[in-house]
Amino acid sequence: MIFVTSFEPAGKGKCRVAFDNGIKCLLYRGEAARFSLKQDGSISEEQMNVILHDIVYKRAAKRTMHLLEQMDRSEKKLREKLAVGEYPQCAIDYAIDYMKKYHYIDDLRLAQNYVSYHKQSLSRRQIYVKLIQKGVEPENIENALDKEYDTDEIEHIYNLLEKKKYDKENCDDKEFRRIYQFLLRRGFKSSQILTAMRKGRD
Repeated sequence: MIFVTSFEPAGKGKCRVAFDNGIKCLLYRGEAARFSLKQDGSISEEQMNVILHDIVYKRAAKRTMHLLEQMDRSEKKLREKLAVGEYPQCAIDYAIDYMKKYHYIDDLRLAQNYVSYHKQSLSRRQIYVKLIQKGVEPENIENALDKEYDTDEIEHIYNLLEKKKYDKENCDDKEFRRIYQFLLRRGFKSSQILTAMRKGRD
């Protein structure tokens, strides 16, 4: 038998249930009533499996799909979202494995798509930082950058300088510093910026 160690209301018609096997989850009150769950009550192993597989796992998978429909997310961010939703670790693992099985989660694909979309507006370093913030593993980021990022960064800086109407012959110190800081914030290396600004396009 598996015993209920904690049973408390969680709002919106839900209750928070903890079992002595370490599982904690949110259930709707009707679901809890179906299994006669209550403080210090007990259920069989078979009932526990039904709760997990027929209710909690399916709900976790549905929630994961909904999150992916909103936007492409890394595995790490999905796990964080599910944890906030108080899904037990076994349900999170199930949902992630299910999505991977059907290729709904693919961090390398996410990274490649991000690089492809942003490579004309962001530097390689800036893309790397943003993908790290999205929870993508460094190895996947490097692979995506190597495959997708074929823009020469100096050439990229020249293009941005043209958009800023930079004129190295008539640029005073104040304007030089302003544009230099702008490019620095975009993630380009100081040496690349100075080379482009001082040399100019041939």
